[in-house]
Amino acid sequence: MIFPHSETPPLGYSIREACRISSLGRTTIYGHIAAGRLKVTRVGRRTIVSAESLRVLIEGGA
Repeated sequence: MIFPHSETPPLGYSIREACRISSLGRTTIYGHIAAGRLKVTRVGRRTIVSAESLRVLIEGGA
């Protein structure tokens, strides 16, 4: 994976970024959040999906 602005991978993604990166739809992402398979953090009004939990989900570990 290429990280254009830095060499450090991101710690988390917005819902929109998580959808784009994982090729999953918003409803599916929110379903995984509700089921506890994706860890999220609220920062103000923003929901940030943990990059690690997204990776684990995609790799089949969730």
